[in-house]
Parts: sequence; structure tokens; C-alpha cells
Amino acid sequence: MKCILILLDGLGDRSYPELGHLTPLQAADTPFLNRVAEKGGNGLYHAARPGQALPSENAHFSMFGYKPDEFPGRGALEALGAGIPLTEDDVAILAHFASVKAENGYLALEDDTPEVSEAEASALFNACSSYETNHVKFRLHRTHDIFGILTLNGYVFRTITDTSPFIAGRRLSAPKPWRLNRDDYFAQNAAETLYDYLRWAHQVLTAHPVNLNRQESGRPPVNGIVTQRAGQLLTIQPFIDRWGLRGLSLASGLVYQGLAKYIGMDHRKVKDSGDPGGDLADRIKTAKSELDHYDFIHIHTKTPDEAGHAKDPIAKKNVIESLDRGMAASMGPLLEHPEVLTVVTADHSTPCSGMLIHSGEPVPITFHGPGIRRDKVNRFDEVACASGALGYVRGKELMYLILNHTDRIKLQGLMNTPEDQPYWPGDYEPFRIAPE
Repeated sequence: MKCILILLDGLGDRSYPELGHLTPLQAADTPFLNRVAEKGGNGLYHAARPGQALPSENAHFSMFGYKPDEFPGRGALEALGAGIPLTEDDVAILAHFASVKAENGYLALEDDTPEVSEAEASALFNACSSYETNHVKFRLHRTHDIFGILTLNGYVFRTITDTSPFIAGRRLSAPKPWRLNRDDYFAQNAAETLYDYLRWAHQVLTAHPVNLNRQESGRPPVNGIVTQRAGQLLTIQPFIDRWGLRGLSLASGLVYQGLAKYIGMDHRKVKDSGDPGGDLADRIKTAKSELDHYDFIHIHTKTPDEAGHAKDPIAKKNVIESLDRGMAASMGPLLEHPEVLTVVTADHSTPCSGMLIHSGEPVPITFHGPGIRRDKVNRFDEVACASGALGYVRGKELMYLILNHTDRIKLQGLMNTPEDQPYWPGDYEPFRIAPE
């Protein structure tokens, strides 16, 4: 059997008065998702621990069955996704331009994402593209708009703190080694040389013609760079070796492209057109056409998460309804396919209110396919699914359930290969009657 995992990023949420004290998913009109839930087995899912707020990349990493100490950091994943050459000795950090203000010898954030023209952004990236100090070479790579990836090559290690405070009015943080690595020279050097680079960049940007022109026209300067989520590649077990599944990811966004590359999963680049349901329908149709070549297909949409970050529960409800229509238009044959397990869930909750980026509530999950135990749940949402037969699923338990329901799970104790992998049959060496 094959598995199609439909992941609605940031789907989970909190309840809001303007929605009758329901979540956007509860308030949304989702006849197709409700049909899937009614004919499947349901539960709740969290990629780590209840209450823990995860970014998408960490949640996906856990969902795909990998441990936290195997995670390379988002900077490294986005570098892979952007096609930036990276070795295991390089550190990659997310970086973007910001408007900052000098206060008593410190820098405070004024605007985290100032409006910048294409010509201005190109000039600023060129001005800060290259720097070298204390055996470390810095390169600033543009990915889009004012956002990029800063790579460090030399005596460096990734365990350094962020400098972005996120909130306007707060001072930028000084880059420091993590406490566990405070005596590591490479981590110390990475933090100290990053400090030098960011100071230098601030000086260059302050005197740059772009900012002199902005000052004359009364616009705020774009005179600083803030950084976060340093990463460094590691050597890990490929997805096919860990789970015995040939994997494909259909997702937009550099981090998902990079994650697929990192774990050895194939990736098809897809675009976001502004029509959430139409885009999801196209990805589902692509997945159906690839079922002969792959055992596990990950279909991703970022749109519920984006609506959550906009802090607009009504907009998120509308996005969810669009996704439901897109699934209804494209998924029908899959639900009747005798050799396809369909899993619908999310990676985390994204609240439409408050200061949190993501929150720690679990998300609904539905398994639909041959032999799935059907429960009495008839709605797909954060509350209804809690009473379902799947119970509370966490972390890489998702992958074990997928192996189980595609009839690939190995009976514990059997050893048909030297490594105790969870799937069956393994890639074993055949028995010879006579030696070679």
C-alpha cells in the first residue's frame, strides 16, 4: 500500500468570540473533510510534547521520524532549498535587513520588515555580500525581497544565539555561544565574528546612498541586519533506509525543499497562485500521477499558517473552506483506492490572536483507507477528533502508524537484516547454497 500525507500547515487554532467561540476550523464549512473523518479513524496529533510550540521545520522533522539531535537548523535547510553550496563545516543563518536605531551604544529594532524597492534591496545585498575576519568568510545570499541566508566558512560552529528581537522597540541581542558550548572555540569564534560582521554591516548600511536617499525623502533607513536559526549540515540516515519508503514532497517554500534534500526525499517544486484550494487540488492530482513511483507522498499547503500569522480568524476560516473545496474536487478517487492510505493532519497550531508565533495545542488527524477502524467522529476539527479511535499520537509515532496501516510494519523481534529497521521486508542479502 501507498500513503498520501496531506499536511495543512498551522491548521490548529484557538476559539474566538467573532466565530461564536469556535476555532476557525470548527467554524468553517468543511463537508469534504467531515466526510473523510466520518469514514476514517481520528485523533489528535502533536509532533513533540503537548504545549510545546514548534516551528514547521522541527515539526516536519519529527513527523518524518527523526530525532531533535539530528536536526541541522533552519538556516542549513533553507540554504539547501535555495541551492546554496554548503558543506558540513559551514554555518548558515537566516538573515534579513531591518530598520534599527542607535540608543546609548546599542541597536534597537524599529521596523523588522521595512518596505524596500527591488533596486534598493539589490544594492543593499551587494553592499554586505562579502566580509572576512579571524579565519571566517561571510557571504550574504539573497533569497527574496529583504530576506537572505548568511553563510560562515572557517572556524565556526552553529550553536550560537539569534540577534533578532522580533518586537519593535526591543534591543537586538548580542550573538553568544549556547551555554552548553560556551567553552567551544568554534562556537565562540562564530559568535564573535558574527558580531564583527553585523557591526560592519550597520556602518556600511548607515552611510549607503540608499539610506541617504531614504533619509532625504523622509523614509526610515534600512540600516541593520538581524539573524536567527543558525544551522549546519549533519550526516543522517536517508528516509528510504529509515522507513523503507520512497518519498516525494510536493511543497512550496525553501525550507521544505531543503528538508526533502536533507533526508533524501525527492521534491517537486510547486507554486502558490493565491487560490489555496486550487493549488492544493493541483498538488493532489500530481500525487495521484506519481503513485506508481513513490510509496509516501507529502502534500503541503502553507495557507492556514499564513492566515494565522495575519491574526485574522475570519480569513483563516475562509482559507480552510477553500482548501476543503480543493480537496473535494480532486481527492474522490483516492478515497476509494484499495491500496492508498490517506492521512490528513497539520504540523502545529497557529493562533490568530496574541503574541505567539505558533502555539502548543495539538491538531486533528484522520486516517482513511482499507481496514481503518471507523469511530463515531463525523467532523474534522480540534475538538471532535479528540474522541476518535486513534487517540493522542505524538512525534514519530505517526510514521509507525503509517507503516502499520500500509501493511509494512515489521513484527518486533524478527531480524531479516543486520539492522533492526521498523519495516518489512528489509533489503537483505539472499542465501547462497554455495559460496562465491
